[in-house]
Amino acid sequence: MSTQEESRKLMVKGRQHQEHLKENILSRTIEEVETHTIEDTTEQSRELITRDRQHDEHLEENMLSRATEEIGVKGDK
Repeated sequence: MSTQEESRKLMVKGRQHQEHLKENILSRTIEEVETHTIEDTTEQSRELITRDRQHDEHLEENMLSRATEEIGVKGDK
């Protein structure tokens, strides 16, 4: 095998190796982005559920307070 052929084969192997590395980096990056997106979405969901529950509790307290006032006003008459 001539030196030129050997050089070409080594260059091809080098390019293939570089492509393989790029594909691995891209794959890992995509996986990490998806993982962080899922984690962020999960955290946002928890926050929204907590806010919703707090809002419901606030509405319930308001209704109870108004009902108590209504009963108090009717009881005074």
